[in-house]
Amino acid sequence: MIDQYNRDINYLRVSVTDRCNLRCKYCMPKEGLSQIGHNDILRYEEILRVVRAGVRLGISKVRITGGEPLVRRGIVDFIARLKSIPGLADISLTTNGVLLKQFADDLFSAGIQRINISLDSLNKEKYAAITRGGDLNAVLAGIREADRVGFAPIKINTVAIKGFNDDEILTFAARTIDKPYQVRFIELMPLGHVGGDNRSKYLSNDVVTGIIRQVYPLEAVNGQRNNVDGPARLYRIAGGQGVIGFISPVSRHFCHACNRLRLTADGHLRACLLLDEEVDLKGPLRGGCSDAELDDLIRQAIAKKPWGHTMIKEERHLRKCVKEMATIGG
Repeated sequence: MIDQYNRDINYLRVSVTDRCNLRCKYCMPKEGLSQIGHNDILRYEEILRVVRAGVRLGISKVRITGGEPLVRRGIVDFIARLKSIPGLADISLTTNGVLLKQFADDLFSAGIQRINISLDSLNKEKYAAITRGGDLNAVLAGIREADRVGFAPIKINTVAIKGFNDDEILTFAARTIDKPYQVRFIELMPLGHVGGDNRSKYLSNDVVTGIIRQVYPLEAVNGQRNNVDGPARLYRIAGGQGVIGFISPVSRHFCHACNRLRLTADGHLRACLLLDEEVDLKGPLRGGCSDAELDDLIRQAIAKKPWGHTMIKEERHLRKCVKEMATIGG
């Protein structure tokens, strides 16, 4: 599927739930989210139908997200059914890792070999603080289990936050020396109702890179631009087994190469993470739409995909993107 800016839209991120077993401070308000009802989220059969339609139109890669996808009942069986769709070349999953130890074997058997784990601190107290009660030991146990089972690559996503984990940047980077992990530093984005506070804690990846280079020599990883690496700029500490990635949606927009759509848990197709314009799929799906009509709705979403976002450069953007990250699917 080629959009109006000649980008090949071949990647669908699927949020299977808006629920999460953590309450990360930069992701949602302290009181949590107004959770949508059970009947308001897409049923697995409906998601599978959307994915099949996407594959007909050129989608080849799907990432399962939430909220936290592992809290939704039946997720492993759903992934196994997703894996059986002809033409779908790649399925991956993003998780906070809290439940990963108990799910790793089954997820791998169901057909997922690549996994992203969100982890913003390696300090137990700080991790509990930013997640409002999360257990760091559970996440680390999940990472070890994923490594044992055979997931590759294991990507650890770390949001760089000024005054919170900027003193742990070297600690995260060092984890790539002896393990083949991909540690990816992601710039904090001013999304949703917590966006204003996020802006004061923003730390550019240029600063993060500079901190690492003061201690470790970094070598650019050749051939990094592919469907697996996405928007990350990849480097390796000399002699290290793993990779360090930098994803910079604020300081280095990569909109020109964006190849993705997002299916929200409540059944809307979103062409840009940072703009709230969406196409409703749930209503037509439950109204008995034909495959041709569903295909046309997906094409409509692609037609609405903008050239880029205006984050940081224009304050008015914060009024355009009022949804929290957990409700969009990240």
